[in-house]
Amino acid sequence: MPLGVVYTGGVQLGAHALERLGPRTRDRVLRRCSTNVDNLDAGRWETLLSSAFTVEEPMPLPYALLLVAVLGYAEYAHGAWWTASVFLFGHASATLLVYGVLRRGADRETRRALDVGTSYGFNAVLGALTSALPRGPVRGAARVGLLALAARPVLRRGRTFTDVGHLVALGIGIALSLAVDCPSGVNHQKIGPTRPV
Repeated sequence: MPLGVVYTGGVQLGAHALERLGPRTRDRVLRRCSTNVDNLDAGRWETLLSSAFTVEEPMPLPYALLLVAVLGYAEYAHGAWWTASVFLFGHASATLLVYGVLRRGADRETRRALDVGTSYGFNAVLGALTSALPRGPVRGAARVGLLALAARPVLRRGRTFTDVGHLVALGIGIALSLAVDCPSGVNHQKIGPTRPV
């Protein structure tokens, strides 16, 4: 069974199970899994993993399907280990970078905020997948376009630290795709017209 289906299904089942708990128990579980500043300052580094498998409520169907599609295509293009590694590396790295910024100047509410979900890993894999596009203008335009879309929420007045995290995670994914492309010079294209042999 594809990794994206297993992961998304597991996260959704966990979210439905959390909904059946009492509000106080549910809140306690979510706070234990959160990568907020207070948890990381207390040395709860396991939250870097647990937060990627926990969501506050079941994901909307369009987002869940998009997550399955992106992870599924990444697995097709590069394999399950690559997909899982990029997802977890992007999730953890973006979380730690945002934490590094927040830990000095965040207010009490931000320090204790719930920070769980799939979006950092999703953005990292999406950015890394740009290396599967045809070389040249298409690949460059996709990278610039994705970064522009992720930057819009960061530039608005009501931005949150998760908006910044999404942009950082996408940037990490794109940096990984550039790292794969540049040294080898090999075309990793998986999307686009196939050439006759």
